[in-house]
Amino acid sequence: MAKKYYVYILLTEKNTYYCGYTDNLQRRFQKHIEGKAAKYTRSFKPIKIVYSKEFESKQEAQREEYRIKRLSREKKELLFK
Repeated sequence: MAKKYYVYILLTEKNTYYCGYTDNLQRRFQKHIEGKAAKYTRSFKPIKIVYSKEFESKQEAQREEYRIKRLSREKKELLFK
């Protein structure tokens, strides 16, 4: 079985979004909750995953993460509404 990669967007308690990629979505979310994943989510505690998409390669996931991070808040919200 080939390894899968995921791009995800988290909603934080301050009503901001955090975008990242991982090969294990649930484990990465747990690390964010514990404050061990990213500096941003140590300051802005995550509430839930509002968007995720699966990719076949790490490079595809990284490209999509980069694309999403450049979107406006409104365009990010269109992804998951």
